[in-house]
Amino acid sequence: MLASRTLSLIGKRAISSTACLRAHANVVKTEDYTLPVYFDNRAIPLPEVMYLQHLSPALKALKDKEKGSWGTLSRDEKLQFYGPLPHTLSDEWKAQQTKKMLDMRINPIQGISSKWDYEKNDWKK
Repeated sequence: MLASRTLSLIGKRAISSTACLRAHANVVKTEDYTLPVYFDNRAIPLPEVMYLQHLSPALKALKDKEKGSWGTLSRDEKLQFYGPLPHTLSDEWKAQQTKKMLDMRINPIQGISSKWDYEKNDWKK
């Protein structure tokens, strides 16, 4: 009884979803779920998929060069292929974070705030 009820529900669902896709075939974009999907995740720093899916001819040549020794790649070539540095590594961002930490007086005994002179608004010498 339960098995026949389950199968009838599954059958109805398969028919309705197939009809839905057929009815909206020109509107609905179906995804290819057989391929791995790329997404940024801290738990998985190196996903199975390349960051760039479609490579230009210049990047394809760089990809072939990458298969050799990485010592031959310049810093600019690595940045070109792997993308720009995050904004958190810029000097402006570091200065803002340092200012924020000093304003909050983070770790005033032995840390960064202990080395800042709040009266002169400069680093202690």
